[in-house]
Amino acid sequence: MDFAGAYQFDNLRFLFSGFLVTLEVAFLSIVFSFLIGTLIGVLRYMRIPVVSKLMMIVVETIRNLPLLLIIFFVYFALPEVKIKLAVTPAAILALTIFESALIAEIVRSGLNSIERGQIEAARSSGLTALQTLWHIILPQALKRMIPPLVSQFISLIKDTSLAVIIALPELMHNGQIIYNSNITYVIPILLLVALTYFVLNYLLSLLALRLEKRLAT
Repeated sequence: MDFAGAYQFDNLRFLFSGFLVTLEVAFLSIVFSFLIGTLIGVLRYMRIPVVSKLMMIVVETIRNLPLLLIIFFVYFALPEVKIKLAVTPAAILALTIFESALIAEIVRSGLNSIERGQIEAARSSGLTALQTLWHIILPQALKRMIPPLVSQFISLIKDTSLAVIIALPELMHNGQIIYNSNITYVIPILLLVALTYFVLNYLLSLLALRLEKRLAT
């Protein structure tokens, strides 16, 4: 184990550039999957004829596929139908597709957890179904969704490492390049990569905890 050699400036800088890519891919995937997942979850909850059924089929199909297969499909199969994406957009699209299906289920469960009495009271006071959803159900449901949503976002951050299979220059990918250059770098680099993932995800957990406490007051 050569910690001094593994942690020389050029290696740390290269690893940091991979970390920035991880952050970029994770952030954009979280934003897109949250928006799309919320929309799909609401459409399923509202039980709109045909649409809700169609969303259910889409969600069940995607959530039962391995993420790796979706990454392969987006990067290698879409070019067959003239849709060719660069590595980073392909990784973001694959993660967004997969995570949207999982977030849609979290949103639907959160909406279903709101007591029927509140919904009936809102409707009897003259609110439309959409107004009831927007002003009464969704704000309360979002508070209850915070823990499972944060867990899902943490999984998404870790899942960015799967994009190494299409050579996305993220944290794990750059770590591999460094320790492949010298076998004595394997343990020091993997320890540093593990520490980086842990710190990032732990900070996200703390942030969510503070948000949860603030919303509860």
